[in-house]
Amino acid sequence: MAQRPPILLIDAPSLYFRAYFGIPESAAKTEDGQPVNAVRGFLDMLAQLIRTRRADRMVCALDHDWRPAWRVELLPSYKAHRVAPEGGEVVPDTLSPQVPMILDVLAAIGITAVGATGYEADDVLGTLSVTQDAPAEVVSGDRDLFQLVDDVRGVRLLYVGRGVAKLEDCDDAAVRARYGVPADRYADFAALRGDPSDGLPGVPGVGEKTAARLIDRYGGLAGILAALDEPGSGFAPGLRTRLDAARGYLAVAPKVVEVARDVPLPELATALPVAPAQPERLLELAQRWNLAGSCRRLVDALADRP
Repeated sequence: MAQRPPILLIDAPSLYFRAYFGIPESAAKTEDGQPVNAVRGFLDMLAQLIRTRRADRMVCALDHDWRPAWRVELLPSYKAHRVAPEGGEVVPDTLSPQVPMILDVLAAIGITAVGATGYEADDVLGTLSVTQDAPAEVVSGDRDLFQLVDDVRGVRLLYVGRGVAKLEDCDDAAVRARYGVPADRYADFAALRGDPSDGLPGVPGVGEKTAARLIDRYGGLAGILAALDEPGSGFAPGLRTRLDAARGYLAVAPKVVEVARDVPLPELATALPVAPAQPERLLELAQRWNLAGSCRRLVDALADRP
């Protein structure tokens, strides 16, 4: 019996941010001059993914809380550099109005989008990766989601670091080749290395190669910290000092990096429609926002599936 196609689990913020910066505003506007570059690019990405991955199921994950309080409590620097002066995330003024447009079009087509209070899109994706019937393909440009790769369960990451047209289809071997650690140790690796884009300072002097070498030798962060208490455990003096000084940070950072897999989500309709759920509504939105081409390409991709 042939295995069913993987469910596509879409990191919606990752893709619409990429679309926004990848398409000039001047190339995608409504008649009254409102930019729709993020909407148009996002819809085109979905159409291409449906065509190329032969998908019959899809869920778009949303950021209902881009900087959850429980992560900030553990690590106050978490995404602190991205907080706007008036609060909330720093988002381009012309992108924010496009997010509700995307959600309206998805609803009219019949593609499920879901978020959860107190959680990021990453956490929604993590939960979906263990609760939806496998196989699954997570689509994102966020490196933290390498930790969701699971060969046994059949979860892969379609990394869009170079765009949807140049997807990197990653299993555990690909993660090991890229970073030198297995996918299930990526959170420990990221905590050691740090990630300025998320406000993770890392351990001073520990880069990717050193982090991977430590994890390979000691099995993970717990093993590394335990070995620090053993005089003959083989650390260079300077490295031992730096790791010892970072104990407080290392006690909480992996919990911040680790994607939640227990987000409370409602029952979801994951099957992709063969035709728009609300065709008249979709036509009205396409005309109002000058999205006829992108909407047509997405509808065609849905209709052309085997």
